[in-house]
This record gives sequence, structure tokens and C-alpha cells, in this order.
Amino acid sequence: MSILVVGVNHRSSPLALLERLTIAPAQLGKAVSGLANRDNIREAVVLSTCNRTEVYVITELFHGAYGDVRDFLCEIGDLSVDELTPHLYSQHDEAAVTHLFEVAAGLDSAVLGESEVLGQVRAAWVAAQQEGAARSELNLLFRCAVATGKRARSETAIGRGTASISHAAVEMVSDVIGDLNGKRVLVVGAGSMGEGVAVALHRAGGADILVANRSPERGTMLAERVGGIAVGFDRLAEAVSSADVIVAGTGAGEPVITTELMAHVRPLSKPLHIVDIAMPRDVEVGVADLDGVSVLDLDDLRDWADRGLAHRATEAARVRDIVRAEVEQFTIESTARQAAPLVASMHEAAERVRSGELDRFTTRLAHLDDAERDAVETLTRAIIAKLLHEPSVRLKSQAGTPQGERNAAAVRDLFGLS
Repeated sequence: MSILVVGVNHRSSPLALLERLTIAPAQLGKAVSGLANRDNIREAVVLSTCNRTEVYVITELFHGAYGDVRDFLCEIGDLSVDELTPHLYSQHDEAAVTHLFEVAAGLDSAVLGESEVLGQVRAAWVAAQQEGAARSELNLLFRCAVATGKRARSETAIGRGTASISHAAVEMVSDVIGDLNGKRVLVVGAGSMGEGVAVALHRAGGADILVANRSPERGTMLAERVGGIAVGFDRLAEAVSSADVIVAGTGAGEPVITTELMAHVRPLSKPLHIVDIAMPRDVEVGVADLDGVSVLDLDDLRDWADRGLAHRATEAARVRDIVRAEVEQFTIESTARQAAPLVASMHEAAERVRSGELDRFTTRLAHLDDAERDAVETLTRAIIAKLLHEPSVRLKSQAGTPQGERNAAAVRDLFGLS
């Protein structure tokens, strides 16, 4: 069995293509379930965030599984193979494991060390488990990935400071337009992204915060939490017209700030800065062409975040050491598990012999009382366990090595195992 990852991310793909491949959380279960039913895929997990859409699979046939995943992504994005292939990357086995562990640790994010991705990795795994698409192999892989992400953040400072897309968006706005004190900032969306933005604004202090959300209850809760004011989407045009800055991060899946909406906004009396951190984007492309409006998106955010990489280089090196150690531990555990079925078969074969011999001697042992029968059972089981202990240990410890393969072949021949 091989581990394979195929995907696109913020480095391999333009934003316009990446957003076409984004899978909404509500659609993730259906997507991964259909993927796991394809011919060459045994298990599957789909990770879709604002920075990437990646598919992790367990397969026996690398090229067949690659084709299945590629076709799946083409269907998701309504793309031809020629449109998608130049932006795809793939890795297998140890390289795929290392990639996932680096993603979970925040090393592969647009904002180095960002904290949101670990929760997204966990959520993708849970969604696959619920659909029966992640079983023994991917469960082990993702359990170790989550543990790696936790170690990276608890044992290093990689996650300190600007450690989320939401936080980075607020810092970028401050960097671009200066002090937010007295500025009216409209946060569109009260989900995880919007919440992160609103909380970061509140902590920074000075901004007049408006929260617009499709669900009034959730918007009101967030606004109260940050000392802001909630507005419904029915008043979105009014809120836009009064804002100095807009940060949009909904999960709508289509633009909520459109050129049509902007047509209902009275002529702007001051510059309007919009930051769109949604994937797919919340702001229609034509909005950036309007007079007095500037629009920054995830591409701009990533360029801005790249400037701070040097400050975390030391911590990133420490995280890579953790990733290497965790990959090595995963490899040891994974190869040991490969020997487990053979060890179990060997013990089952020995148990059949033991039980058969006891049955053959039933008449001779008929005079034994219950305690004596238990003693015979215990004795014969103990003999089998001791005889098989050393072969079992060696099969597990040497799994994945040439010596281990030779020992496994010998055990199959000697015990008549398939």
C-alpha cells in the first residue's frame, strides 16, 4: 500500500483556479465519499482550505490513483485535464507524510505558523471518518499529523504573533492605511474567519467595528463580544457606504460584495479599502475597478506575509526537526503494523494445532476436573506464547527491511500461510 497526496495550493496555482477547486464544508462529506469509491482508491481524506485543496489516499496503484484524484479535481472545478495538470503536485509515501506533517505544523501556510490549519486538518480527517473513507492507514497518518502540529506549537514559538489569516489581514490593513484608531471597519461574515478578524481588531483597539452576517443571531453575538454593532445583510449597502475598511471572510461560495451592490452605495466621500480573505472570493472582480476603491485579496496577503518569514526562520528550523522526528516515528509504527497480520496468522495457525491436539486427547483427559483442565489450557497456551514470542518480535522490528522480508517469507512457508 502507498500513501499518495495530489493537490494544488497557493504556490502552485493562481487564485482564480484555486477558488474553483474549493470545497465547502457542507459538501466535503459527499465529495470524499464519492472519491473513496473510485477503483484505485482504498481510503481518502480531502483537505480544502483558503490555501489549498489536497487529496490524501491509500492505494495499491500509484498511477491509477493519481488519475482518479486528478479527474475528481477536474470535476470539482469544471476544468479540463490540460487546464489543471500544470498546477498539480503529487508526492507519495515518505514525501507525502512529510508534506502533511509540514501542513499541520504551519510550515506550508501563506502565514508561516498560522494556527487555523491544524483545526482544518483535523476537521478534514473527521469528515472522512464519518463517511467511512478514512480507516486504519489514514487514521494513523492523520493522528500523527495532528500530534505533530500540536508539538510544533507547544515546543516552539512558530505560532506566536501573527499566526492566522485573520490576524494577518488586520495587520496588513494597518500596514497599508496606517492607524485604525477612529476608522470604521466592516467585518462581513461571522464565521471562523470573520470572528478572527473582529477579535484581532478588538484587541488592537481604536477601530469602530460593524459586523454584517447573513444570520442575525450569530452576527449579534460576535458584535457584542467585540463591542461592535451588528447589521443584517439587508443593510449591507448602507454599512459599506459608511465604512473606511471592509474585511470580507464569509463561506458564501459566491461574491457578496458585488458591482450591483456598490451601485446602490452613494458616491464614496473617502477612500474605501477592501480585504477579501474568503475562498472562493467574497468580492466580485469588477469592484476593484470602481473609483475610490482598492481591493486586496489572498494573493496580496501572502505577498505581505512573506516579508515576515525571516523573523521566524529559527523557529521554522526547529519545527522541521520535529517534523523529521515525527515522520521517522510514523514510519516505524507503520511498518510494524504491516507485520501485524502475519504475526496474527502465525498465532492463529499455532492455536489451531494446540486446540486440535487437545481435542485428540479428549478421552485421555476425561478424568481431569475443571481446575486441572484449566491448568492444561493455561500451560499449553503459555508454551505457544513463549515459542512464538521471539519470531513475533523480530517480524515487527524488522518489518520494511530486506531481512524482515526474508523472515516473513520463511514464516509463511514454514507455517503454510498465504
